Amino acid sequence: MQTHIVPVGFDYDRLIAPLVRDRMEVDRVILLQGPVGSEANVEYSRHVTQKLETDFHNLLGAETERRTIEDVYDYDAAFEHAYRLIAAELDDGNEVWVNVSAMPRTVSFAVATAAHSLAVERTEERESIHTYYTAPEKYLETELAEELRHDRELLRTLSVTDQDGAIERRLDRIDAVLHEFDERGTTIGAKEIDGHHIVEFPLASFSNVKPFEEVILFKLGEDGEFQSVSELAEALARELEEEFTDSFRSKVIYNVDRLGPGGKGYIEQEETGKAHRTRLSRIGELWVRAHTEEEAVQPADV
Repeated sequence: MQTHIVPVGFDYDRLIAPLVRDRMEVDRVILLQGPVGSEANVEYSRHVTQKLETDFHNLLGAETERRTIEDVYDYDAAFEHAYRLIAAELDDGNEVWVNVSAMPRTVSFAVATAAHSLAVERTEERESIHTYYTAPEKYLETELAEELRHDRELLRTLSVTDQDGAIERRLDRIDAVLHEFDERGTTIGAKEIDGHHIVEFPLASFSNVKPFEEVILFKLGEDGEFQSVSELAEALARELEEEFTDSFRSKVIYNVDRLGPGGKGYIEQEETGKAHRTRLSRIGELWVRAHTEEEAVQPADV
């Protein structure tokens, strides 16, 4: 079965037209939607989602499902959602296609990174994971701006009959919008997210994790930072009900090294005297989130 995971923003054609034109097989579509910007933007995106849901069924005969991402600017949550969705489809034996043409970049990059991470982690299923992008034939923003300029000139010819100043006020608003468009392009400002104006995307480095390495990662995810590897080893020995011996400590040190910056990159270490403060890296935190058994994505209210 061919499953397409499609984050939805304000685009329609780029999310369905290439599949129709290239006559691709589409059995199942999961539409990811989430609030973006103003109330008007949210309503427009919801309308696009509904239209896509109808047309994927009518034009391609695909089963469609809508899922909601609560915060489209939360990269870590979006990654976890996407990872679980793709992994579940692979578990069902489906081939997965991920469209990253629309929605905020946080979601697009999170979904693409999740797909890449699974391709690295589940090498035997690499050929079943596809990430794709469609370029638009043209952008409507500049055409809309030109139409607004023509309307402005038309309104100016009518201003002589503007008894209550309504046309003049409208012209002032058009001038202001066109000025902002000419000066700034299609967007304005930089949105603050969690106290910052940038969202850093961690590099995908997922690889096959061995069982004891999993135990270490989950322990760090559960308890957070340890002041030394020995402290981590003691905690693991207690949890596993094993004797804390030099051999067990060496086993932990060896596996922490494999998971560290020179290995798989899931663990960070900071030298403090003779000890090494040990914690999960950003991609390690994402690994733990993605592999923790809990429901991460809720079906959309329809």
